[in-house]
Formats: sequence, C-alpha cells, structure tokens
Amino acid sequence: MMNQEETVPCVDMKVKELENQINLNDEKLTSIMHKMLNEMKKGLGKSTNDQAKVKMIPSYVASLPDGTEKGSFLALDLGGTNFRVLLVEIMDRNEHNNKPNIRMDSQIYRMPKDVITGEGEKLFDHIASCMADFLKRLSLLDKKLPVGFTFSFPCKQHGLDHADLITWTKGFSADGVVGQDVVTMLREAIDRRGEFDCNIIAVVNDTVGTMMSCAHEFPDCQVGLIVGTGSNACYMEKLSNIELLEDSTGDMCINMEWGAFGDDGILNEFRNEFDVHVDENSLNRGKQLYEKMISGMYMGEIVRLALCKLAKDGVIFNGITNGPLFKPGSFETSYVSQIESVVSSGMTAVQNILANLELGALRSDCEVVIRVCQAVSRRAAHLCAAGIAAIAHKIKQNQPENDDLKITVGVDGTVYKKHPTFSKIMAEKVEHLCQGTGVKVEFALSYDGSGKGAALITAVAHRMAQLANADR
Repeated sequence: MMNQEETVPCVDMKVKELENQINLNDEKLTSIMHKMLNEMKKGLGKSTNDQAKVKMIPSYVASLPDGTEKGSFLALDLGGTNFRVLLVEIMDRNEHNNKPNIRMDSQIYRMPKDVITGEGEKLFDHIASCMADFLKRLSLLDKKLPVGFTFSFPCKQHGLDHADLITWTKGFSADGVVGQDVVTMLREAIDRRGEFDCNIIAVVNDTVGTMMSCAHEFPDCQVGLIVGTGSNACYMEKLSNIELLEDSTGDMCINMEWGAFGDDGILNEFRNEFDVHVDENSLNRGKQLYEKMISGMYMGEIVRLALCKLAKDGVIFNGITNGPLFKPGSFETSYVSQIESVVSSGMTAVQNILANLELGALRSDCEVVIRVCQAVSRRAAHLCAAGIAAIAHKIKQNQPENDDLKITVGVDGTVYKKHPTFSKIMAEKVEHLCQGTGVKVEFALSYDGSGKGAALITAVAHRMAQLANADR
C-alpha cells in the first residue's frame, strides 16, 4: 500500500499527463492558424469551394454602418421556441460623446410546438400574426417599415433578401420550407393577412448581426464572433477575393460557418480521446468538429469525460466508477464557468458545485477538478484565438504591405460573456499569434446582434439603396 508521500506525486503526474493531452502548444496553434487560413482561401475559390469544409458564404452585406443611418426599423428574430419582434429607432448620435443613440422596444412571442412542427404556411402565418399584434400595440399598423429578419437556421443566400432554407435544426420541422426562400414565404403570409405592409430588406445571420451591432459603435470592427452554445465567425472580405461572385469592386461580409473546420480530418492530429468520444456520441457525427472543441454545448462534456478517466484511475473521488458523473451530459458547461469563478472563494464553493453531482470532494479532489476545467476552457480559448488570428492575417493580406492595421472583433455568446477567464486568455493568445504582422486585434462585447444588428443591416441597405436611386 502506497503511503501519502508516494500518492501525491503519483496523482500530480497523472493530472499533468491529462493536461498535456488537452493542451495545445504555440507550435500546434500556429499550425491550426495556417490550416484555417488555407481553408478560408479554399472556401473563397470557385474551383475549390466544393471541397472546402469552411464554406465562406457571402452574406450580401456590403457595407458597415457609417454613422449616418437614421430611422425606424422592424427587426424579427427567429432562432428557437421564442420569436421576438423589435422596433429599433436609430437617431442622431449623442452630441456630447458621439456615441450611438438607439432606442428599442420589443416583445417575445412563444412558438407553439404544433406551429414549428406543422405546415410551413402556418408557421409564417403565426409570424405575421405576431408582427400584426406588435404593430397594433404600438399604433404602427398603417406605417410601412423596413424590416430585417434574423433567421438562425442554415440557409443558402442568393441576395440580401433571399435565403433558401437548407435544413431545419433546434426542433423545427415545419413541412414545405426546406429548399424554399424564407423571405418569400414571409411576404406571402403578410399578404394573406392583409392587415399591414412592410419592406423586408434583409435576411440576417446572427453572426453577421453581431459584427454590425458592434461596428455601429466601433468603426474598425470588421469581424464578428459567437462563442456560446455553438461557435461561428464572419469578417469583411474584398469582393475581388470572392470568386463565387462576379462583382469585384468593394467589400462583403463573409459568413464563414467555421464550426465545420476539420470535418475533412485536418484537425485529427490535435484532437484527443475525449473529442473523439464527444463526436461519436453526437447527433451529427463527423460534423462541426472545430465547434465541438470550443463551444458551450460540448465543453462541460469534455471536462466530464476527463474527470471520469481520472476517477477510474483512482486519482479523484476515491476511485468511484458509477454515479451521476458517469451519466452523459451531467457536467454542464455552466459548472466549468462557476468552478473557475469561485476558485478565489475557497474549496467550499467548489465542493458545493460538485455536490450537484453527489460528489463528496476533498480539497485534493477540488484542486484536480479546477485544473481540468482550466485546461479544457484554456484550450477552447486558444483554438478560438487561432481562428481569429487567421482572420486577422487574411484581412492584413488585403491591405498595403507596410500599413499597420487595427481590427475590432465584435463578440457575443454565453461562453465569452460568462466564463471568467475565456476572453482574457483568447485575447492574449491572438496578440501572440499576430506578433510581427503589424496587426493589432481588440475585442468588444456586441449587444443584441439579432435585434439591433439586424436593424442596422437593414438601415445600411436602406441608405445604400437611397444613394443608388439618387445617382440614377
């Protein structure tokens, strides 16, 4: 039987082995950054897009806010069992500090199960009904407003106001919508109702909305990032580099759909046994492999699998081999954030969190759990940093060679907002990966991309259309 002096070094050695299995050093992160950069170029190429896993979808958002946008806009947000309608009023900037001056009012409507799983026409009829109720309550039924529609499902976009649904997700299965233009279906529902009129100018991806909502306050914001349940990024690209489109003058926002990075196996050397287990037991096996290493949907499960391995090896929890910890999904990602938040409060706070899983944890157990949580969340932040650094390098390639460049990344998502160290770790690693390139990357929290961002995209498109009409 080992004495305590022998046990502690043995425990530390096994924990270090696991940390090394999870951690990615700078050499590996640099390699991932270059692989992402190559995949981006492949996605932009006409002859290579079919083979690219990062699809680099043109959003048809061709301009950022310039501060002159004004007016009242309606924003719609459909992405789950709640549907939100917003009135967004963009006014003159504050004369004292030149800050944006936006006023919003909104209402949330439930999407009944029989609506989201029934006939497609009924789904859009319900949306039109909610719009009518909202406009009636604000006495705006007789006012024709420009509309931005945040539709957070996979779509193939053919224009700013044309998007064909590729597939339903999030429990939606309404018949007759897949393959159809969702804006056309909404317009038809509004016409059937005959109670109000509106001008649907834009259908919006939530990542693009995140960038736009931040760009209204930070003019150098050229990137949008979401790190929440899922993860995605977008950025402003030169049209001359987007071979899928014929136009070659100006810029356009590219919705990267970067969660699929690695689905062709190019990240396999950086994945570990926990990543493989998570993927093999997921509903979309073999897909979204980069996202599965980063996002909130999977972070807690990776920690759980690592803790189960240490428990089976007798390192923690007195070597237990059954109980709630061994149930898939039992270690929520919120536990990771909570544990890393309360470290400074002492082990009692960590023990209280672990008690949710019926784990009687000694101080030594808590110390190991903290280290595992830190390793998994640090890796997620570093992987995100590699992706953002790749985008920064790509944008820099579009600039004059000797010019320094400052980029602001607008970020949204629960992991970024609620994890105590994620944002700091990611920013530091991006700075390291961009050293010597003349690029400075800063981050700003983006507020309400699906609401304010959708309205701003609509406002910019409305301004551009008015300018085009004036030139005719």
